[in-house]
Amino acid sequence: MDLLFSNDKRGQYPQSWYAATADTLEPFAPLKGETRADVCIVGGGYTGLSAALHLAQAGLDVVLLEAHRVGFGASGRNGGQLGSGQRQDQKVLESMLGADHARKLWELGEDAKALVKSLIAEHAIDCHLKPGVAWTASAETDVGDLHGYAEHLSQRYGYDQIETLDRDACFALCPSPDYKGGILDMGAGHLHPLRFAQGLARAATAAGVRIHETSHVHHIVKGDPATVQTDAGRVSARHVILAANGYLGGLERRVAARVMPINNFIVATEPLGARAQEVLTRDVAVADSRFVVNYFRLSHDKRLLFGGGESYGYRFPSDIRSVVSKPMLKVFPHLSDVKLDYAWGGTLAITMKRMPYLTRPAPNMLSATGYSGHGVGTAVHAGQLMARAIQGQAEGFDTLASVPLPAFPGGPAMRNPLLVLAMTWYALRDRLGV
Repeated sequence: MDLLFSNDKRGQYPQSWYAATADTLEPFAPLKGETRADVCIVGGGYTGLSAALHLAQAGLDVVLLEAHRVGFGASGRNGGQLGSGQRQDQKVLESMLGADHARKLWELGEDAKALVKSLIAEHAIDCHLKPGVAWTASAETDVGDLHGYAEHLSQRYGYDQIETLDRDACFALCPSPDYKGGILDMGAGHLHPLRFAQGLARAATAAGVRIHETSHVHHIVKGDPATVQTDAGRVSARHVILAANGYLGGLERRVAARVMPINNFIVATEPLGARAQEVLTRDVAVADSRFVVNYFRLSHDKRLLFGGGESYGYRFPSDIRSVVSKPMLKVFPHLSDVKLDYAWGGTLAITMKRMPYLTRPAPNMLSATGYSGHGVGTAVHAGQLMARAIQGQAEGFDTLASVPLPAFPGGPAMRNPLLVLAMTWYALRDRLGV
């Protein structure tokens, strides 16, 4: 079974609030017959679109193949949070890799954030970009950890855009009885993810990229040139970029061993009107300190967009509303009477160390995946880094690629059961407040 076709209709966006409020983007024709290119990119999400745009701007001939629609996967379904730094915090990275490597990774993370903002400005992408992401703590011990981390970033990295929140300040921002305090990062931001992806596609097309949708890549023959085979055509290319993230499947076993596709879910309430103040009093996004993270924000039409709950395997649960409403009502019990107008799921990819996995599966093939919930900035940046590497400027790519990421134990047959066991334990800790 292929995740690409397990939960969605072929060639259609899911029935999400994002799809309902995105711009109309005319479909790109599928690939038919044979063609040649300097670079063939597999995947039309943030990674692939960014790589394509930057390569085309450098004068290369680029073909991008997408099995469904551009932004179909996690790029068009996520929580829309543009976070600072990397998915792992800097203290963890310092312990893992040493201070110098950790600092380089922090700088790359900040470059990623700046890149997203600059692309939105340069290409006039209307995706409702707003500043501010808060991290909130459900346990008293987590408050101290978050405040200490803000101080660490200030002292070690000179990052001064974080405001600490005690219980009262946190409640004034987010009137939830679940949270005891937190931090507010005004250097981070949030946006409409599908509108951003579609804006990147328009920019890439304007730069000369040949995009083909409903063009499922099922086989790649490595070589120079490499051959990328779809159901109805093939591309012969000097370079190949794999940018399919959680939907990569079995196209490259070396990558598949180190990334795990997992499913996450979001609901959109009915418009809240004046009751939006019962969720957030400022137009910022929130992610909490639970291991299975709850994340939310208000849409531009004053809906609560709330993400929570995970599943493992190919199929989404039959009742996504029920899955997400449980954590949502724990955070906002006073919203029990609010209707949920939309509910959708999506597949992302995680790694054992929750850092992206960048690698060269072949001398003329690059891959980036495993953003572990931090992809709005990191995926866009990874695309740029791969474009630069193809042009001989590989420093940024190599810095991320040098992060040691072990394969999941047990191989494909055992990684799902082991992950379910681990996630069940951490979910129990969240419920018990341990």
